[in-house]
This record gives sequence, C-alpha cells and structure tokens, in this order.
Amino acid sequence: MRAKSLFFILGAALPCLSTGQQAQPAGRLVVLTYNIQIGTGIDKKVDLARTAAVIKSVAPDLVALEEVDHKSRRTAGVLQDVELARLTGMHLIFGKASDREGVDPDGGDYGNAILSRFPIRSSQNRALPNTPGVERRAVLEVEIDWPRPGGGSLPLRFLVAHFDNASETDRVASAKALNDLATSRPNMPTIFAGDLNSAPAAEPVKILSQQWSLTSGELSTYPANSPRRQIDYVFFRPARAWKVVEVKVVDEAMASDHRPVLAILEYVP
Repeated sequence: MRAKSLFFILGAALPCLSTGQQAQPAGRLVVLTYNIQIGTGIDKKVDLARTAAVIKSVAPDLVALEEVDHKSRRTAGVLQDVELARLTGMHLIFGKASDREGVDPDGGDYGNAILSRFPIRSSQNRALPNTPGVERRAVLEVEIDWPRPGGGSLPLRFLVAHFDNASETDRVASAKALNDLATSRPNMPTIFAGDLNSAPAAEPVKILSQQWSLTSGELSTYPANSPRRQIDYVFFRPARAWKVVEVKVVDEAMASDHRPVLAILEYVP
C-alpha cells in the first residue's frame, strides 16, 4: 500500500444559488445536519441531485454532511463533496475520515463535509479517538465570517463529526474530544452537528451535554423510512449566546437512510 496522509481538507468557493425560500431575519442561522449515506436512497439508487434538492429545499446557511465519498469507485469516482457544492451553490470544505485505498477494493476517500452560505476563513480536520480495527473517524471544523446585523462580521465556529456505530468506547472518547474542542475557545459562538450513533440517553450525549447545549428534545431520525430513534443532533455553545427558534426533522424518507435535522438559531449578543 502506498503511503498517504490519512487526513486532508479540500476547499471550494462557489456563488450561492437562490432557493426561493424566504430569508431569515438578521441574526438567525439555519443549520442542517444530514447523513447522506453516500447519496444512496432507500431505493438503493445513488442520486446526488436528489440529495442536493433536499438540502436546497430548506435554504440552509450551514450544512453538516456525513458519509461523503470522494473519488471512490463504488460511487463512480465522483467527488461527491464538490458535486454537492456545485448543485447547491455553497462554499465547501471536505474532511477525510478514512483512507480506503488498499483497504477497500473501491478505494477513494470517505468522510465529512461542510457547506456554507458564507465564506470560510479557516478549517481543520482532526482524527477522533480510534480503537485498532475500528473504522477511523474525524471531526471537521471551520471558522466563518458571519455578517452581523448592522454591519461587520462575527467569527463563528461550525463542526461536524460522525461517531462510530460499532464501538461505544470510541463514541465515549469522541464525545470527550469534542468537549476538549469546546473548552479550547470557550467564548466563541460555536455550533456542532452530526451523526453520533447514540440515543439521547446514551453516555456520549450525556458527556457532550456537559459542555454543549442540545437544540431539542428527542426527535426520531433513523431509519428514514420509519424513524424510531434519534442519532442525529445539533448542539451549540455558549448557552447564553443562542436562542433556539425552531428545530425539526425534515420530512424526507427516500434520499438517505437518515432524515435530516433542521435547526434555526438566533444569536443573542
């Protein structure tokens, strides 16, 4: 197997497209988290146009995407992150979680992505704690310049992660790692979203709740065709800096095996 760096970040900036949705009042952010299952729907068809249509239908400002393929043969070698950025007209950062070359016959890369309506100032991809033999996971972080009501901009952090589905040990360790990231810049407005593969009462969510505020009570997100449990979440911090205006599961049962979670947050200086 040829040597490769496990983690990398790809950025792209594209002009934003209008979705026809009514703009939110100044000071509000529309956040979406969506495990897209590499664009594969309940019908087993890979259809990124359908995925993009789901995203555009809610006119988000920030999108956390999990299970994104990057140049894998199983999804026809498509750079799914780049294609979704093109279809939605949003700025893009991709963060590789696992290197599939030499491990999976389909090869390519696999990980998380962030779409943003606002320009991205900086980004960083970090490995999450990993037990040998368990699939590698990562957390992707960006900082954006968010236009402030009345002029100027506000630095805002946005993070996405996908916790392991097989190892509770890794999920707990990943939650602790996210708490460490939270306390590294305690006063900066920050939003974290993703697929935690954990129920609301599970230990990883309890650990995260020590440093993060959850946007909602329990919302069933999985499986998409008949949701019975929540494993997808949007968190924020500091608690005093945000007001939750609305949070809901998007009524979409076909495009992935997860339903997206939409949260509207209002910044309260």
